Amino acid sequence: MTTADAAGADAGSRAVSRLRAALRRRLGIDPRALAAFRIALGVVLLVDLALRARNLGAFYTDAGALPRAALAEAYPLAARLSLHAVSGESWAVSLLFLLAAVAAAALAIGYRTRLATAVSLALLASLQARNPFVLNAGDTLLVYLLGAGLLCPLGARWSVDAVRRRGSSESTGTGAVDRVAGPASALLLTLVVVVYVSNAVVKLRGTTWPAGEAVERVFRLTYLHGPLGGLVPEWPALLSAATYGWLALVVASPLLVAAAGRVRAALAGALFAAHLSMAFTLQIGVFSVISVTALVPFFPPFVWDRIEGAAAPAADRFGDYTARRLVPEGTSNGGGSVGGIRDRIAPAAPVVAAVLLVALVAWNGMALGLVETPEAVASVSDPTESGWDMFAPRPPATDALVMATATTADGDRIDALYGDRVARDRPPSDARAYPTARWRKFLTLLADDPDPDRVDPLLAHLCDRAAGFAAAGDGGSVRSVSVSAVDVDVETGETRVDELGTRPCPES
Repeated sequence: MTTADAAGADAGSRAVSRLRAALRRRLGIDPRALAAFRIALGVVLLVDLALRARNLGAFYTDAGALPRAALAEAYPLAARLSLHAVSGESWAVSLLFLLAAVAAAALAIGYRTRLATAVSLALLASLQARNPFVLNAGDTLLVYLLGAGLLCPLGARWSVDAVRRRGSSESTGTGAVDRVAGPASALLLTLVVVVYVSNAVVKLRGTTWPAGEAVERVFRLTYLHGPLGGLVPEWPALLSAATYGWLALVVASPLLVAAAGRVRAALAGALFAAHLSMAFTLQIGVFSVISVTALVPFFPPFVWDRIEGAAAPAADRFGDYTARRLVPEGTSNGGGSVGGIRDRIAPAAPVVAAVLLVALVAWNGMALGLVETPEAVASVSDPTESGWDMFAPRPPATDALVMATATTADGDRIDALYGDRVARDRPPSDARAYPTARWRKFLTLLADDPDPDRVDPLLAHLCDRAAGFAAAGDGGSVRSVSVSAVDVDVETGETRVDELGTRPCPES
């Protein structure tokens, strides 16, 4: 080999090395970011369970608004696959909620992390299948995040599992901080970027977002107001700036993987702050905190250096406590049947992640119409029905409210959702927003498609709900309930009332 050939080979090798380093910086994830992501996932799961538990009987039992027979009629496959549909009794569903909470707590502290992630994923998918009528885009994203996280080493740092592997530089925190890079990390990061890019494309296809009008329209919808939603100033210039600001963020979202270092950190931080503001101003359930969780893996090492430095004393105490109390001396995280199974399936994880990465990009390309849907796919599913079109291409134009009225034997009327007394002849102006984001989703979908197989169980549940309110207020028995959907056009103020149904209530 000549000197020129050797120099060319060295140059080519350096170019390849630089390319690999660049890809590693962009598609790799700091192990501490994965640890924080794991903790956030566990906390989000616990919060989601706590919020759902408020309406456990209403949405997940046979005595609620969607008994198993109604679920089987609307979603037969979900009814067959959901563990939560095995029994319609509240005690059985409560037991599954408790099991899910234990798995989520184990995930948060990083105990048997991969097993805890798998159990959490299975129970979350089962819970969502039990009542698809209360789900939003955040629920879908949470399932995807858990699935992608299952293929990543979420327990490598800041976990009980890491303490159990004490002695390795990764678990003790000594040595250079490296990145986890490969198909699994690329899948997790690409998933989040695909959500933002898909939403940006749909927004730009409409006129409301490019015109700077979307956020103002959203805050006209009183049924979407969160704790501070009614306090947002009605300043057109401010709301227009918020519209353009959010649109700019989602359009710039490819920089989450195309850029690195401080540019990526700044964009992830801006999206993080924007989602937190939504949590306080909009009634969208856990969507905001799920979105915040999805952004955690994008923060680069210098962010975690500072966080780890600030949290070092507490982390050391946690590690010492875990080593003394939770992990007997000599215990290994890799031993036993669980470790053997993990070692056998670990080599398949990158292959699975690579396949899912290709499928993710292709599916969303089909959903946006950028890629033609093959006949084999179109025959079983429609990708366009599962896009990420939150408030796009334009926000709703009507304020969707509800009137749920129960009439007692004494002739009094109470609100069957809230329990307080209402006017004897309720006018449309007496319509109200929804107790929770899940109630809003359930009732607005029912208003769009008032299927008697779903309306009747809802009315039966509201009879029981109103009877409880009446008994607590010494209001006598409940004779009947009625539910109406009230739509108010935010532009003209025109009001439309659609009665969903009326039902006599059995005497208690």
